[in-house]
Amino acid sequence: MGTGTLHQLLDVVLRLGAERRVEPVLRRVVDAARELTGAGYAAIGVPDGAGGFERFLTSGIDSATWSRIGALPRTHGLLGVVLCDPNALRLADVRADPRFRGWPGAHPDMGAFLAVPIMAGGDVVAEVFLANPAGGAEFSDADLHVVEALAGHAALAVVTAQRLERLRELSIVSERTRIARELHDSVTQTLFSLSLAAESASALAPPDGAGELRAQLDRVRELAQLGLDELRELVDTLRPADLGRDGLASALRTRIDLLRAVHGVPIALHARATRPVGEALGRELLKITNEAVGNALRHAGDAARVTVRLEATGPTARLTVSDDGAGFDLAATLRTSRRLGLASMRERAEALGGTLDIDTAPGAGTTVTLEVPLP
Repeated sequence: MGTGTLHQLLDVVLRLGAERRVEPVLRRVVDAARELTGAGYAAIGVPDGAGGFERFLTSGIDSATWSRIGALPRTHGLLGVVLCDPNALRLADVRADPRFRGWPGAHPDMGAFLAVPIMAGGDVVAEVFLANPAGGAEFSDADLHVVEALAGHAALAVVTAQRLERLRELSIVSERTRIARELHDSVTQTLFSLSLAAESASALAPPDGAGELRAQLDRVRELAQLGLDELRELVDTLRPADLGRDGLASALRTRIDLLRAVHGVPIALHARATRPVGEALGRELLKITNEAVGNALRHAGDAARVTVRLEATGPTARLTVSDDGAGFDLAATLRTSRRLGLASMRERAEALGGTLDIDTAPGAGTTVTLEVPLP
């Protein structure tokens, strides 16, 4: 490894240590891997544990080509093999490998191939894919060593970013649960006692002026009961939702509150469900909502507002997630994992017998609309 390459690698490692979110870490890694090896193309994928990629970012593929490729890769063929193998894979020609299953017609022609896993705790947390090295028929030993070194440092950055994102959510959930418990145990009981005290005082009021006194005490009791009802509603909002017990609207409200607190972006929710939504269907709708809102928060640019609407009042459930952000700028959007998110949502919608529509334009925001039949 030359001095210049070593300096580049150290610079990337230092920059990785400053990142606190997963996607910027992945972006730095895939760009650095391509630059360090001179590869024509590079990609990085994070497996979702269910036969696909949770995230898939590319480097070196222009937006027009990426748009023509269509469906994003799944963990099959060589991609599936390397995700199950903790060893690097280097091929002089990927097309000659018997496990190679081809690619879409618009896919760039690739020859030499290198795949290096990013390992943490014995598990593959991500995989770096490289193709077509500059000035050579295949990737050299030096290329392999530098990418392996990069992957070793990237593992800590990826896992740290994943844990920080998860901790932010868990800390908010924990604090909400604590506040809900304290409100229930203290303030709720105080208001209930106040209501009882006002009722007892009304019964003990002296005959003289009793009418006016009882009226005031009744007013105190009514206000205490009103405060008690409002506080119970607040406690229900704060505590973690149980989809089977509370229903989809309540679970959705809890999730949106959490996302709003984590990301600091205004997220409005309008939910109306007069028909029951089964627990299994509700879980899928929550997953699609998470994906759509997450896409808006990550990729909509300076979105001033995100709006979520749920209508389950007829034969179908209609879910709409809209933002007034940047809309689909192809150069910025198609090179990120957003399209994988859209593909995942479409697959879920089709599995539910429903449809997913995306309405977007540069500068006009994005609206994702899902409609699925209710049982």
